Amino acid sequence: MTKETSEDKHYPVKTLHDFLNELDREWSKFRNGSFIGLISSGALFIIVVFLLLRTRRLGLGPFDFIVLLIVGVFLGYSIYAMYGQYRFFSRWERRIGLLRHMEDELLEEKLDDSKV
Repeated sequence: MTKETSEDKHYPVKTLHDFLNELDREWSKFRNGSFIGLISSGALFIIVVFLLLRTRRLGLGPFDFIVLLIVGVFLGYSIYAMYGQYRFFSRWERRIGLLRHMEDELLEEKLDDSKV
């Protein structure tokens, strides 16, 4: 059998620099996706509440009312979860930016030291 060398080990990311670059590229997609999901779930929640209030006028039965109520609960939780995601992405966006800036400064210092 062969022994594993340090080059044969598999790591989740090649370098911290690669990880931060990939994270920076995808960050705004996730934040925007949670914001769009929040708005669309909010719109659907308003429609469900409207339908719940108009159940008698629309001639919906008890089963329809229960289904709408369940959909409203799920939409409410979805709004809650997406709002939490949006806050997380907004809060950590600044921190990731500072980390990237610090990494760039460290890389520049290392390049300057290697030139001397």
